[in-house]
Amino acid sequence: MPMESGMEWICQRQLASRIDRLSRMDTIKGPHPSTLEEEDLLKECDVEFGRATGPGGQNRNRRDTATTITHRPSGVVAAATERRSQAQNRSRAVFRLRMKLAATVRSRTHHEHHTCSELWNDRRQGRSISVNPMHRDYPSLLSEALDVIVARRYDVAGAAGVLGVSMSQLAKLVRHDKRSFAMINRGREAQGLPRLK
Repeated sequence: MPMESGMEWICQRQLASRIDRLSRMDTIKGPHPSTLEEEDLLKECDVEFGRATGPGGQNRNRRDTATTITHRPSGVVAAATERRSQAQNRSRAVFRLRMKLAATVRSRTHHEHHTCSELWNDRRQGRSISVNPMHRDYPSLLSEALDVIVARRYDVAGAAGVLGVSMSQLAKLVRHDKRSFAMINRGREAQGLPRLK
């Protein structure tokens, strides 16, 4: 066996391994957990309160204001400790949980015949979609975009067509979340596609 063939075989094995790792993300049927109402989402979670250390005065150091939320079905964990109020930390932890779920859990969808959610259609204006990454709708929109991008094997232009937006708008939407953007670029590299910039 020539050296080039052996090297080519190793590269193909590495590529297959990368694709396999990317496809092992949690896949679910039904609504994506990041799109659930807070009450319904928390029914699937364990919520723990504790004390935080560091600056913030007695209320932060002597009260159980730190919040950790674990999504039982996926094992995704999010925490918030930076506020003095338990309610504020809980709210931040829920948002962080939604963001992590959007980035790591996939809903099954068809790569060509995806039906856009009501939220997506409400937010879309022509071929553009605009949402602040700190807005409560962002995790839901991100999860829907990622579901279609992954179903299309990281073909962002094709996913944009299915979602009814331009490729630049879709790339801008996912670029706000560094974890998701990096995951898309890893998937694109594994498929032999150029990285998004």
